Amino acid sequence: MDFGFRRAVAEARRSGSLCFASLLEADRIDAALGKARADWEGWVYTPAVTVWVFLAQCLSSDHSCRNAVAQLVAWLLAQGRKPCSLKTGAYCTARESLPEEACRQLVCESGRSVATAAPASWLWLERNVVNVDGSTLTMADTPANQAEYPQMACQRPGCGFPIARIVVVFALSVGTVLDAALGRYQGKQTGETSLLRSVEDALQRGDVLLADRYFSGWCDLARLQQRGIDVVVRKHQTRATDFRTGQRLGKDDHLVVVKKAERPEWLSREEYAQLPDELTLREVRIRVRQRGFRTKEIIVVTTLLDAERYSAAALADLYRRRWQAELNLRSLKIVLQMDHLRCKTPHRVRNEFRMHLLAYNLIRKVVAAGAIRAGVEPWTISFKGTLQSFNQLLLVLATNISAEDWCQALLDALVKHLVGNRPDRIEPRVLKRRGKTYSLMIKPRADYKRRAA
Repeated sequence: MDFGFRRAVAEARRSGSLCFASLLEADRIDAALGKARADWEGWVYTPAVTVWVFLAQCLSSDHSCRNAVAQLVAWLLAQGRKPCSLKTGAYCTARESLPEEACRQLVCESGRSVATAAPASWLWLERNVVNVDGSTLTMADTPANQAEYPQMACQRPGCGFPIARIVVVFALSVGTVLDAALGRYQGKQTGETSLLRSVEDALQRGDVLLADRYFSGWCDLARLQQRGIDVVVRKHQTRATDFRTGQRLGKDDHLVVVKKAERPEWLSREEYAQLPDELTLREVRIRVRQRGFRTKEIIVVTTLLDAERYSAAALADLYRRRWQAELNLRSLKIVLQMDHLRCKTPHRVRNEFRMHLLAYNLIRKVVAAGAIRAGVEPWTISFKGTLQSFNQLLLVLATNISAEDWCQALLDALVKHLVGNRPDRIEPRVLKRRGKTYSLMIKPRADYKRRAA
């Protein structure tokens, strides 16, 4: 099983499509656009070509529109076709026509398809685990972006960048993005829990939600349990724990009954009335004995009450894997350079955000195919190493090499990019490389220019 990777590459070669068709077929793009495809204009930048060039832009180290269009011109020439203009105006206009919901649908479908096809050995105790975490990103400093995603209140006008908060839902087994939300950094209903509620359809009955203590609210736990979704979260530090109470399941392991919390503002009276009057939760204390770890003790709260099937040791191992979400976000924000988006309007920013997620999912699909071939877990293969190999071998795909030989070379290369197994590595939280001595901007740029004149 290779998640349909070889078939897609062969079909892309047969039809003469752009190289990125080997990861995302044109019919899937057309299906996501739906009725919007009928109003599309342009003989070069069709919906599929626009998405493929957008993906090439997100996966490149340059990230510029000029470089993305140059890749399209190179492909046209390799196909013996007339090159399009190197000017980026037509490409940017085509990107403007991409519906946001279509981009989101492509992200969700690409992530879910890989997660669904994952072998049972990649699951946790035969359960699908969904890993959730939040972060922030900045974008181009334009009036339109500032109006919808204002910069931090502590910064003077003209001295900061528009900032947005994001929450990403990952499949723990394969690392793909199942859905994601982007919203304002500050204001009412802009927290990570609020953003998660906006994409909670990504969680399916039977899933296990793995998250940090920010997502441990009583009402959130009750709503998820009503939907048949189990939860493993860290207990909030302000809540007391006494293992002498409740039903003892073992050392530092017991069941407690928690009464219904007061109704929060975001929850309607009707939905609040449907929640149970109390929740039976399990609390497990995890002691961290590794040298160099700052945290020495963690209390995990879960709705997995069966201590025989879900032992305390298994829960400890699972919660330790919550860090995988941090590594996935690092791949998105640092490796794919999603920490600062470059588009100048909110609509394009949201599409750029989701195209980064789509590009990330497609690389994760290649990682999963390589893991199947090598007989290893996908989280042991380097994401950055896979991206580097893919970008270099993608150029060869435009030559007369056979699709089978190309897939073979790429999947063989992935096995060489295994992540080192260093579970107890100690690294000081300090920087060796000194920063530049420039002062921070504390006034608008125009004020500095007038002063220099």
